[in-house]
Amino acid sequence: MKKDVFEPSIVSIGGGTGLSTMLRGLKKYTHNITAVVTVADDGGGSGMLRTDLNMPPPGDIRNCILALSEMEPIMNDLLRYRFTEGMLAGQSFGNLFLAAMTGISDGDFVSAVKQVSDVLKVTGTVYPVTDTDVELVAELESGQLILGESNIGKAVSEYGSRIKYVYLRTKRGKVARLLPEIKEKIKNADIITLGPGSLYTSILSALGVNELVDEICNANAPVVYINNVMTQPGETDGYTAYDHIRAILENTCDDFIDYCIVNDKIIDTPLRKRYAEKESDAVILDEKCFENSSVKLVKRNLVGLIDNKYIRHNPDALAETIMDIAYKEKMI
Repeated sequence: MKKDVFEPSIVSIGGGTGLSTMLRGLKKYTHNITAVVTVADDGGGSGMLRTDLNMPPPGDIRNCILALSEMEPIMNDLLRYRFTEGMLAGQSFGNLFLAAMTGISDGDFVSAVKQVSDVLKVTGTVYPVTDTDVELVAELESGQLILGESNIGKAVSEYGSRIKYVYLRTKRGKVARLLPEIKEKIKNADIITLGPGSLYTSILSALGVNELVDEICNANAPVVYINNVMTQPGETDGYTAYDHIRAILENTCDDFIDYCIVNDKIIDTPLRKRYAEKESDAVILDEKCFENSSVKLVKRNLVGLIDNKYIRHNPDALAETIMDIAYKEKMI
């Protein structure tokens, strides 16, 4: 049930399609949303712009801006448009828009994101997690170090080894700086969410900014992790719901997560076969593992089908679940 009189301040951390999908649901309940987005992507159109223009990758930022924007459908279609031919093949117009705004902002990507957000009438605020040039590094359980976000999934399959740890590497000995604005948002948050999205290359990539982890640990707001509906080949093959929790705790601290939202509906769709062909399956809810944990388990029917092609979270069901937790915490 929508709680019209209560608009909690929510800080949502992550990246990829998972975060933007959730934001579409949340903006119906509150205007006080802050999206803190990973900037370690080095593949696809974002990676090309990152290399060519020496700017942070815009793709995940773009998706979050579009998810929170209030604009005409034709403008939405325009910014989502991908070129199909020539040197721009595969590139998104929205990425180019952000790149152009960065250019006229004298290379200030944070300022460019703010200006694009203003133009597109965004509900809430979108921030890159850092304005420092960073590269994601994964250490596998077998000991290999893998450089670059786009190489990690392939390396897991190649070496037949799970990911042990991820961290951010910066150039010339710099430390990945957390934006001061994000610190202030976390201090005033009613609830902090992690995910949904790629466990290592979106969520833990953002948490690779050590200052962010410190600020969350010192915050009064509860931390809610939204577990993925499906496993991700090359990152979470065979992971159960609690395996996702364990990975985050091992990369942060023992009491980092307060709630975990998990889908408990059986996913009954022919798409399961297509996912299985790509070695992806439904995340198993190992409920007993939560019984000996301080993490509170929240089970809901969260499955949504996008264009009958993708198994995702239902943004409305997920947003309602998060609001229920926020309201419960307010009553404590």
